[in-house]
Amino acid sequence: MTNIDDLFARWDAVDQYLEARYVPTEDVLETVLNNTEAADIRAINVAPNQGKMLMLFAQMCGAKRILEIGTLAGYSAIWMARALPQDGQIISLEYDPRHADVARKNIALAGFADKVDVRVGLAVDSLAQMVEAGEGPFDFIFIDADKPSNPQYLDYALKLSRPGTVIVADNVVRDGAVIDAHSSDPNVQGVREFNDLVAASPRLNATAIQTVGSKGYDGFALAIVLAE
Repeated sequence: MTNIDDLFARWDAVDQYLEARYVPTEDVLETVLNNTEAADIRAINVAPNQGKMLMLFAQMCGAKRILEIGTLAGYSAIWMARALPQDGQIISLEYDPRHADVARKNIALAGFADKVDVRVGLAVDSLAQMVEAGEGPFDFIFIDADKPSNPQYLDYALKLSRPGTVIVADNVVRDGAVIDAHSSDPNVQGVREFNDLVAASPRLNATAIQTVGSKGYDGFALAIVLAE
């Protein structure tokens, strides 16, 4: 029987194989990742092939306005910014001021400082302010922040969406722990509640898939907002 270390090695090798063909190494993105490591920020950004997947999703729905909940160091924002037209914009929400500072530098390095607005603060507070200010709707929304708040993020995402808005949420499998209804991990419980809310929402047509790769075993949810 294959042990878990062998599986991780195989997943990583397959990601390297796929990335070599579909996501060739780029100096600017490598620098962004190196800057993230140098700033001692956890390497929990999406993998390169996942970043390009986000870009393709945004292109498929013709996104002009993108909302990202969870900036980290700007890697996923850079990928999504590549899908934007000349007049497109991303608003990206980040709790940690230090992360936001690194992200802004990385985003500027990639040439998207004029397209990505990184806002600092509790995301739920920023989202409430955006709803009150009428900053919606967004065409594409990517949720990848603290998992206990995922149910609130979904609620605000729906308030800031329109029919046809695409919503993607990362890390919805949690190494398979998502099936444990009695888990004491607030991340697992946040994801479980999020999945239940998405599945039950009459405003969403959605699915979720499991993924394996260089980032381990997880998954993402994909939803499209329907007419009310």
